Amino acid sequence: MDTIASLLVLSTLLHIVTPEVFTQTSFRATVEITEGDSRIFSGENIRLKCSFSGDDSPSWNYLWFKGSEKLQHSRKVLILWNTKVQQSGKYYCQGVRESPIGKIRTLQSLPEEIYVDGGWAILSVPPKPGLVGNTLNLMCRVRENPPVHEIILYKDGVEVMRRNGPEPYFKLTNLTIKDHGMYSCRASFDTRRRTVSVTSTQSHVQILEVLTEPHLEIDVDFDPYQPSWMRLVCHLQYNAPAHAPQVDYYFYRNNNQVGPSSSESYRLVQKIPGHYQCKASVLDLGLVRWSKSRSFGKIKELQMMKMRPLPPPAPMKPLTSLTSSPDSPPASAVHRSFPQSSPAPIFIQHTEEKTSPSQPPVMPSQLAPSALQNKLQFNDLTPSPALPAESWENGGKTQGEE
Repeated sequence: MDTIASLLVLSTLLHIVTPEVFTQTSFRATVEITEGDSRIFSGENIRLKCSFSGDDSPSWNYLWFKGSEKLQHSRKVLILWNTKVQQSGKYYCQGVRESPIGKIRTLQSLPEEIYVDGGWAILSVPPKPGLVGNTLNLMCRVRENPPVHEIILYKDGVEVMRRNGPEPYFKLTNLTIKDHGMYSCRASFDTRRRTVSVTSTQSHVQILEVLTEPHLEIDVDFDPYQPSWMRLVCHLQYNAPAHAPQVDYYFYRNNNQVGPSSSESYRLVQKIPGHYQCKASVLDLGLVRWSKSRSFGKIKELQMMKMRPLPPPAPMKPLTSLTSSPDSPPASAVHRSFPQSSPAPIFIQHTEEKTSPSQPPVMPSQLAPSALQNKLQFNDLTPSPALPAESWENGGKTQGEE
């Protein structure tokens, strides 16, 4: 009897001490918001859904986490009812199921951050960053939807737009990197015979280049079996939707193209000293970006030439697939109050010509030095007319010059 009891105790201890072994899959779970918004007022509801891209078998169970805390919920959909401010945080999910080799787990999802606001105003921003040249819609929500008569949009604490009326939308058009920042809104409405103004907390608006400036990497030790070759790698970030036009890569040594263009971001070249650059181009979008020049090896004097200057960025065609929905309200009543820069005035400074102490003999068709000096001084007293606008567009030549 004692032997049986000892075996039972030992089996129990082994079950407690031995950790549960999991096999992890190669695909990742995904969390998405199916009802509500990532920024909600306290008391509102939000619905989250967990899914897998690699296997949607019904045998999966679901694990939910808020930060590092495991939630007591095992279903595919997680609903937060009558939310409180304390429920703000990052939510994750993960799939787990039984198999002949033990339990299998998916990779944990990327976080979905939820903000539960206890105030009276929320500035809702899109969950994805805006892209340069596109349009971004912002919405100023007010708790209980009172009849708002004025809404002001702020960027980094400075007013940038103002709207009269109940329309809560703001539209940032033709985005630039300067539009990146912290935004908030203030709404005014009347209640109980007085005007009340409420202000939202700040929301981060991120603006990205569609095609970032490339960075050229020179990998001289990529293959020990090919010591006379090196690899050029053109690193960049292409922030475009699926099915967007491909990027074509070009590589240069001393301003001369090395090989044909390719959709591959690297090229193998011989180890020849010189200045190297790479160029990325998306012709369908009118995008061309150059990397900075990098040197390799000891450069001879004949190779110390001036490198190709980086051309100014070409006008970019907007990515219509990422622009705002056509159902968005018009922004005719909105104006942006960014300061306008005025063109600097043009000044023309006259310089006097100095003659050498030893003058050559005066030819019959020339003026004497004293007469020439008097003529120069007389011309300096005559005001010069301003250059016409066309002169700058024609490379400094006025109309009529060849």
